[in-house]
Amino acid sequence: MEKLGGFMYRYRNWVLIFWAVIILFSILFAIKLPSVLSGNGFEFKGEYNETRTLLEEDFGQAKSSIILVFQREADVSDEAWYKFMDDIFISLDDSNITKKITSPFDREGMLKDNFAYGLLSFDKGAENLNKEIKYLKRLLKNKPGLTVTMTGEPIIVQDLNIASQKDLAKAEMIGLPIALLVLILAFGGLVAASLPLIIGVVSILTTMGTIYFFSYGADLTIFILNIVPMIGLALSIDFALLFINRYKEELQNNKPIQRAIEISTATAGRSIIFSGLCVFIGLSGLWFIEIDIFQNVALGGMVVVLISALCALTFLPALLGVLGNRINKFSVLRGVNKQTNRWHAFAKFVMKRPVLMSVVALAILLVGLLPVRQMVLTIPGTESLPTKYPSRTAIEVFEEKFIPSDKRDEKKVSIVFESNGNIIDKDNLKLVNKAIQKLTKDKLVNSIISPFSVTGIDNEELLSQLLTYGEEDQTAPILDYFIRDNKMLIEVYLNTTEHSSEARDWVNTWSAQDLGLTTHFGGSIKFEQEIFDEIYNKAPYGLLLIIISTFFILMAAFRSVLIPLKAILMNILSLGCTFGIVVWIFQQGHLGIQPADIALILPVFVFTLVFGLSMDYEVFLISRIQEFYLETGDNTEATISGLTYTSKIITSAAAIMIVVTGAFAFTGVMPIKQLGVGIAIAIFIDATIVRMILVPSLMKLLGDWNWWFFGLKKKGHMKKLA
Repeated sequence: MEKLGGFMYRYRNWVLIFWAVIILFSILFAIKLPSVLSGNGFEFKGEYNETRTLLEEDFGQAKSSIILVFQREADVSDEAWYKFMDDIFISLDDSNITKKITSPFDREGMLKDNFAYGLLSFDKGAENLNKEIKYLKRLLKNKPGLTVTMTGEPIIVQDLNIASQKDLAKAEMIGLPIALLVLILAFGGLVAASLPLIIGVVSILTTMGTIYFFSYGADLTIFILNIVPMIGLALSIDFALLFINRYKEELQNNKPIQRAIEISTATAGRSIIFSGLCVFIGLSGLWFIEIDIFQNVALGGMVVVLISALCALTFLPALLGVLGNRINKFSVLRGVNKQTNRWHAFAKFVMKRPVLMSVVALAILLVGLLPVRQMVLTIPGTESLPTKYPSRTAIEVFEEKFIPSDKRDEKKVSIVFESNGNIIDKDNLKLVNKAIQKLTKDKLVNSIISPFSVTGIDNEELLSQLLTYGEEDQTAPILDYFIRDNKMLIEVYLNTTEHSSEARDWVNTWSAQDLGLTTHFGGSIKFEQEIFDEIYNKAPYGLLLIIISTFFILMAAFRSVLIPLKAILMNILSLGCTFGIVVWIFQQGHLGIQPADIALILPVFVFTLVFGLSMDYEVFLISRIQEFYLETGDNTEATISGLTYTSKIITSAAAIMIVVTGAFAFTGVMPIKQLGVGIAIAIFIDATIVRMILVPSLMKLLGDWNWWFFGLKKKGHMKKLA
């Protein structure tokens, strides 16, 4: 590591030129990244997708659809209103951009009072309708007293993309100035304070430029626009803070510039590698969950961690080599180093009362943990979009005006039965009817729509004769909608809400049962059931990887068994407390927040992100304590000194991370808001209660046993290491 630092100093100009080329190249492709992002990322290759494909290809159902919601003011005449709608649908007919158009005049119930709706069906997925949506925006113009609004999945997905980009800009506008202020307070000068922000921006731009190329082989979600800056800025600033702080410390000890960089690389650089490795492995745990959004976050997060670490170990030392002693120029605060005395007094205060401090810290964490039992998880939907977006208002109007109140809570499950021969043969219809009767007896089933219910014929032989020999005008609609050769579609309506665990359990149970024919289950409830099952089944493997890997990384870093064990247990406890507070704020609706269920992504993302990020502080603190312990052999003094020298930097790093992630609390997309607040709370708890109080208290109570390593204590392996 010293040689690396020396190399970066000697070839500093060439290193900076190399990074300048990388940055310029990355900017070209980072600008293009939003154009290749689409969807909310909840894509899973399971039975739901197979059934959807079957319904699209065999039954001709649309791959996506857009709803046009029309509204008129009371003083607008029927003639003007009908002409307004008719002109739009004539233009749509002439454009040939849709697969099928259903106007309010084509079907009963699509026009009610001063509201109406039309349906545009497409043979493209929602993520591939950008050209069509642009055309519709040009075509659909409001008139005095008359409005038309687009909604549906394609529009909501696009609006979520726009909202995410606006949220990112808003969060940066809030977070970056405050982060700069915290850095000035930490370093006392403008030059030193600006460097971590420069490293953060370079890391994010380089990462976004790199991720653009992954779009050629993977579907990338819009969530990347939020997660990469959130992780990249916080982590790269952390790394830069640690490195610059050590560099300034060595300069104060009258070390030459080259030697200061070498020592900083050997000490702070080593901590950066271990902490970066912890974050990298924490994010890699998401790869087990085979859902696009989780693997996208894993990809974006792992790339930004790698680039942030490389930037901190190469670009930053080269930059410091060029600046030299000028890093202290433009000082705006004097005497910031006097804070060291206050941290020393605080460290001694905690170490004198280890039992009391431990009990108080644990009590706070356990109280915060209590609301976790009431957590209700849900997949983000339309409600994630801010209410100011017309597409959300329009879908709410559509549901209120055109879906009867007694039907709004009923949720549909599509089931396709597949037989060996023609499905309308008497014997196959008998199997279908038997399966329907079995399903009807379930207490959650409210109604089933099938050829039997539509015709009112319960006898299989009579229905077979009707569908085979009946008059075309009578049988064509039934055959067209429900029947395809050896397949039949039925629709089961459940008297439970879409997002309920009961509905997911129902689909899971019946999917596994033998109904006498091959069955294919589809619909939004099936989709949710597969997403939940995938997370619940695969997340434990990622969790196990994170815990075991972190344990061995920290054990290798500190030659200790107890230190990594304590770190893992305290992380789990502090994260549990975080989830409890998030439930209290968002789900129970405190602090002026409208009550909302917790986004399904939150526990997984916060755990994987924060578990790794919080290890930064553990590595920063324990590395310094270890240095002093190797010099003195006194665990208590080493802990006090370690706290004294790292508390300011850990507090500053945590404050910046809280500001950067917490700024998303002021954004509109609910899952992003919850995620930002969740990470900010987790970092606050970790950097204060855990790292400043619980860690030193336990270090004091355990004494030299902190450094126990397979039967060897300080006089053995620690002396050898020194």
